[in-house]
Amino acid sequence: MRRGDPFDEGAGGILRQPRAVWATAGASVVAFMGIGLVDPILPSIARGLRATPSQVSLLFTSYFLITAVAMLITGFVSSRIGGRRTLLAGLALVIVFAALSGTSGSVGELVGFRAGWGLGNALFVSTSLAVIVGAAAGGSAAAILLYESALGLGMACGPLLGAVLGDASWRYPFFGTAALMAVGFVCVAAFLRDQPRPARKTSLLDPLRALGHGGLASAAASAFFYNYAFFTVLAFTPFVLDMTPYGSGAVFFAWGVLLAVFSVLVAPRLQERFGSLRVLGGSLVLLAADVVVLGYGDHTTAIVCTVLSGAFIGVNNTVFTELALGVSDAPRPVASAGYNFVRWFAAAAAPWLAPRIEEWSDVHMPFVVAGAAAATGAGIVWARRRSLTHDAEARRAERPRPALAN
Repeated sequence: MRRGDPFDEGAGGILRQPRAVWATAGASVVAFMGIGLVDPILPSIARGLRATPSQVSLLFTSYFLITAVAMLITGFVSSRIGGRRTLLAGLALVIVFAALSGTSGSVGELVGFRAGWGLGNALFVSTSLAVIVGAAAGGSAAAILLYESALGLGMACGPLLGAVLGDASWRYPFFGTAALMAVGFVCVAAFLRDQPRPARKTSLLDPLRALGHGGLASAAASAFFYNYAFFTVLAFTPFVLDMTPYGSGAVFFAWGVLLAVFSVLVAPRLQERFGSLRVLGGSLVLLAADVVVLGYGDHTTAIVCTVLSGAFIGVNNTVFTELALGVSDAPRPVASAGYNFVRWFAAAAAPWLAPRIEEWSDVHMPFVVAGAAAATGAGIVWARRRSLTHDAEARRAERPRPALAN
């Protein structure tokens, strides 16, 4: 193995971590499962609650809109009550609102409960990355890969869990998530000690001030357009594929597996060889082409392109996360909050806009718009490459590279 290998257990790689890190990462898996959980059951929810696709798509919109706004308060909260209590508060909110989602009697109630779920998820997800980076052995590169592993595994397993439980009733996946999050709550409470609080308390405006840095603002702007394409695939494609919960679950499970593999195994190799910005720009262009072909292809082509998009999304997630944490001199939690505040608005917009664009035009146009958004993200990376490169590459060079074994 080469020096700096994050999978080298003797070097403090991602496989040799404190129990607190594994507890937090495990709960993160379940948190990310909640994002893709509803994918296979969107048509079932629409039938069960007598709702239209555009109404059901609000499940994503309310979730991510609240998540985006809540990013401004996560640092404010965690710097005052500590990372451990913030994680537990977020987990508790997810448990309550996931369970309530399963009891919904109307699509309006479900959308409202998903908004509460989004608040809990924002508190947990934004803090979990900072906790993992702070407590992990092997440096920030190994910690980011561990976080991306949790993201990929959660995104892969969410649709699978949704399909298995949703085949009996669309309500069961919500109850299942609440139960799994309760297990995560117990693990975090048992294994994670109180984290040292920052010397300076974070204000509500700090994440917005951090966006005054040109490199972080550029990364956030590019990620905004990328996330629009990402969540068009995630939230709108299930209606286009029109498959059974098991069929849709299998497609998005394969999608999630590619996302995990490319984010953890492939992206670091590509960055090592070609540099972060070339990899990111190229991956965004390929994603743009993929979603356009998805929109115009036949059913088989749409399935293949949906699964393939997971590879590009996995690469993008890893590179964007590294840029957000390393391109500016802002504290990681503050930089992450500002970055996520911008990009999650696109995740809220895409599920709401895509069905309406279809209503206004045809089924192809939402994917054309998504492709244009991904291409715009690539254009921002190219146009702002100097501000993205100057600090990010210097900071990346200062820490061990996430080299993998051959």
